[in-house]
Amino acid sequence: MLTVQHLDKWFGGIHAVNDVSLSFDSGKITGLIGPNGAGKTTLFNIIAGLHPPTSGRVFLDEVEITGLPPHALFAKGVLRTFQIAHEFSTLPVRDNLMMVPSHQSGETLLNVWLRPEKIKQEEAQLTQKVDEVLEFLNLKALADEPAGNLSGGQKKLLELGRCMMVDAKIVFLDEVGAGVNRTLLNHLGDAIIRLNRERGYTFCMIEHDMEFIGKLCDEVVVMAEGSVLATDSIEAIKSNPDVIEAYLGRGMKNKL
Repeated sequence: MLTVQHLDKWFGGIHAVNDVSLSFDSGKITGLIGPNGAGKTTLFNIIAGLHPPTSGRVFLDEVEITGLPPHALFAKGVLRTFQIAHEFSTLPVRDNLMMVPSHQSGETLLNVWLRPEKIKQEEAQLTQKVDEVLEFLNLKALADEPAGNLSGGQKKLLELGRCMMVDAKIVFLDEVGAGVNRTLLNHLGDAIIRLNRERGYTFCMIEHDMEFIGKLCDEVVVMAEGSVLATDSIEAIKSNPDVIEAYLGRGMKNKL
């Protein structure tokens, strides 16, 4: 579904992403792991249009999308979440979801006066979809709660819910488990698996929790020093001496 070819990104004298080529298959959950500073988030930022690559290309369904801004990628179904959730804190959970779909008729002042029935119809359809999303994520009891009052894990669920409000082709999850307690993390994981298996969502996720990665991911990509070090199943990755060295430092490979 999405392919990156020979991506490079320099920040001054820092080579943050070094000749990375990867493919993310439709209908799969791919894990992206590596030590801090490996280039994982920078890679996400390039794909999601937050940083232009120094060189290299990105393709979605064989159509080049390199350097497109985030709003254009959003329209194409390429979505990205952040390690720190970005909610509209003073708005209720329901409204955080209602405002996600773009090009709503109510966004135009002229339509407010001339096409109120169309706006009313769209809002009724959106309300139904929001109720389905809240039910799916077990957030219905919090529908009218200001989003800023949610716990860290609940905010991550809300971000997942926002992805469900549009026709996402591929969702990039940046440390979805960061700051989330184990109970909510399991709930998040179950929701991601259901979205993948029941609704065909494609995911790529940065995560440091290897147990969580092992539960969710079909394939794991390891990055180190800006480059791809290995791509394999989680079982093979855990026993890969080069991966162990990248995480724990030189000399550990010889102690295995």
